[in-house]
Amino acid sequence: MSSVNLRTKTVFITGVSSGIGLACAHTFAEQGANLILAARRLDRLQALTTDLIEKHGVAIHFGELDVRNQPAVERFVENLPPFFKAIDILINNAGLSRGLEPVHNGKLDDWEEMIDTNIKGLLYVSRAVMRGMVEKNSGHVINIGSIAGHQVYPGGSVYCATKFAVRALSEGFMMETVNTPIRVSTVDPGMVETEFSIVRYHGDEGRASATYKGLTPLSAVDVAEAVVFVATRPAHVNVAEMVLLPTDQASVYHANRRTT
Repeated sequence: MSSVNLRTKTVFITGVSSGIGLACAHTFAEQGANLILAARRLDRLQALTTDLIEKHGVAIHFGELDVRNQPAVERFVENLPPFFKAIDILINNAGLSRGLEPVHNGKLDDWEEMIDTNIKGLLYVSRAVMRGMVEKNSGHVINIGSIAGHQVYPGGSVYCATKFAVRALSEGFMMETVNTPIRVSTVDPGMVETEFSIVRYHGDEGRASATYKGLTPLSAVDVAEAVVFVATRPAHVNVAEMVLLPTDQASVYHANRRTT
């Protein structure tokens, strides 16, 4: 059976201004997909769009979007130009972690940002996009989860809870669309060296870099290539869940850190 040809597809990616989302934008553009790009940092969106059009000549629609804002999400999807209306692949990438404090010392603002982005934002975007997929009886939702959706670690209970929710939602979406050709997948990476840890530690780059000290983490491109693999399986194949770890990591608790 032939794999899916991305040159005929429209791919909507959230959180594309950095990290995995940025890498997905480049990797899908290399495959010739038409792109809908959304993020909060408009300047980065504009620069990315210019770069991708120059390199790959793909059609791109981009817009500033905070997935936590449900009315804005609805407007964004409703106001897509006609060429981009029929979304074939949704990559729910927007997400973050804040802080590493135990619950009794946790910061409420950090909790709310994680819950509002990682769970509610994913729901808002999925609801807006999946209606169209159900109407046209085709589509693929790929949620970017985490190893933290499989295992909990001290100080990460709220973040882990949001990623357990992503895993549960992915399973629920799949059950709710099983009578259609729509596919639902989750790609769950372990350690990936992006801006993730800088965001977690509120800009403390030294503390962030220590997260990956002594080991070789995944790169954002590694994850993006896995997402493309999931998206291009033959139509009868659904990669429901993919856990992607660096070779130096066995779980959230076990990593091989070299001292020399």
